[in-house]
Amino acid sequence: MITRRLFLRWLLGLPFLPLLSFAVPESQAKPLSPTAKLKENSIGRFFDGEELVYEIGFGIFKRIGLGTVTFRKSEKKGQFIATAHGQTLGFVGFVTRYREDWYSTTIEEVEGGNRLRTISYEEDVKIGTRMRKTSHFFDYEKGIWTTLKQKRDGSIKRKEQAIQAGSIYDDYITASYNFRYGVYGAIERGKEYSIPTFPRKNMSMFHVTIASPKEEKRRRAIEKVKEGKEFYLKLQLDPEITDSKTGLVQGWLSKERYPLEGLVEDVLLFGDVRGTLIKVSRNT
Repeated sequence: MITRRLFLRWLLGLPFLPLLSFAVPESQAKPLSPTAKLKENSIGRFFDGEELVYEIGFGIFKRIGLGTVTFRKSEKKGQFIATAHGQTLGFVGFVTRYREDWYSTTIEEVEGGNRLRTISYEEDVKIGTRMRKTSHFFDYEKGIWTTLKQKRDGSIKRKEQAIQAGSIYDDYITASYNFRYGVYGAIERGKEYSIPTFPRKNMSMFHVTIASPKEEKRRRAIEKVKEGKEFYLKLQLDPEITDSKTGLVQGWLSKERYPLEGLVEDVLLFGDVRGTLIKVSRNT
């Protein structure tokens, strides 16, 4: 059976590697200025119009699903909408009733256009003709995080929690763009990062590490890597999150900081599951 957790891992945990991360004290992850190349634009203008498409597969099945991530301007000045859409294909699509997941975050520029901050984050799931929806809203002025969850009978469950003073909760998608832009620190070999997110399942921080030059060289030799792969990432997660023996997620970023591919090792019932970038579009 293809569970929701397995589906999310295929269509988010694999290709969107920078959305997750590795353990390091929070004091070591203070935001730094973006690289000189990126300073010419605000973070929103830099990513506006970007679309990334990923193919998901395992074993001999190279194409069991597709994942698409987009970044667009909102109608409100200084705000943007980023989305991630995943869908199953072929036999897996038939088994899952051609399930589709949508993740949409409305984000605003803060810190003079050098960082993105989540205003709202929505999850929509379609299985056959049935829809489920969960929404999160963040009011930083009032310090309130509101969650609305739609039940099967159509009723809405509302929950309010306090936002910890001085905290910014980056959802997975927002964290991806902040990471690529250098908000959590310049992307460098051998470096580790902590990324704060809104607490879920007792987790309030995701952690990322970039391989050292020595480890990267070893990986290139093992994979006989082609041109275009620049940084090798590793993510150590709770095995329960990935439904795998080790919880290890790893993969490559391009020189332009696109997540190129990702691999989850020893996934229950499936073995190694891989996501690969197949299309990049940018506004000119």
